[in-house]
Amino acid sequence: MYDATSPSEPAAATAMHGSVELAFCGGNGGTRLTRLYQRAPLRVLFPVADACGIKQAVLLTTSGGLVGGDRLDVRVAAKEGAAILVTPQAAEKVYRSLGPDCRIDVRLAADADSWLEWLPQETILFDGAHLDRSTVIDTARGARVLAGEMLVFGRRARGETLRRGRLREAWQVRRDGRLLWADTLKADGDLHALLAAPACLAGAAAAATAIYLGEGSDAALALARDLTATGDAGEMAAAASLVGGLLVVRWLAKDARLMRDAFGRFWAAMRRLLGGWPEVLPRVWCI
Repeated sequence: MYDATSPSEPAAATAMHGSVELAFCGGNGGTRLTRLYQRAPLRVLFPVADACGIKQAVLLTTSGGLVGGDRLDVRVAAKEGAAILVTPQAAEKVYRSLGPDCRIDVRLAADADSWLEWLPQETILFDGAHLDRSTVIDTARGARVLAGEMLVFGRRARGETLRRGRLREAWQVRRDGRLLWADTLKADGDLHALLAAPACLAGAAAAATAIYLGEGSDAALALARDLTATGDAGEMAAAASLVGGLLVVRWLAKDARLMRDAFGRFWAAMRRLLGGWPEVLPRVWCI
């Protein structure tokens, strides 16, 4: 269903306010789309099934990047029996801001007996970028959710270092309405010094987080630790732990490409172990 009315407040005239709302249900005919709302610059594509073996929704930001004051709202609901993978078409770029934050608000909901993948590509922070991103996940008991985010600090291949800006990356995960995990990374001002500090990110060029909530978390932890133990010594660090039954995995890397490759291997292995899906990633993620 296409809904031409917006449930959100109108965006400021000088900024973009894109939004997407998706809902899917399961049944004998497989997973079906039951709600679609989209507002530029966000658009949704539904590619034909490829080797990853699951229904996909691909998010596209038609503006080519985000500047201060822009906002993106994403809502995805997997109803009972649905199985869906949502991923962006490409990395998201956050350009220099003269003051206002760029805001990205992601809310994922998964009912019992559903499978939901929120598979990121990189969010690239240009020098001077201001990003405030919040990811909130609500699940019912019996749901399975695999979700993540990746951050790249500056464009080092072009000789650019992320020196100044503002970053807030916040997560909340709930099951049956009860908060299981909340985590926030916040940095402001001299980001170069903050990110270089040994007690912060130790000079990493990129960072990633992945979480899994659902059946099989103990087996997922064992596999995650095996996968994160094979990183390039001195170039990447990774660790995995269980927090109240929630698997949390982190990566820090001096090379963004190394992190992306490791993240992709982790994701492919996890979707096979936990969902029984092929150990591959969607075509758009691999380009």
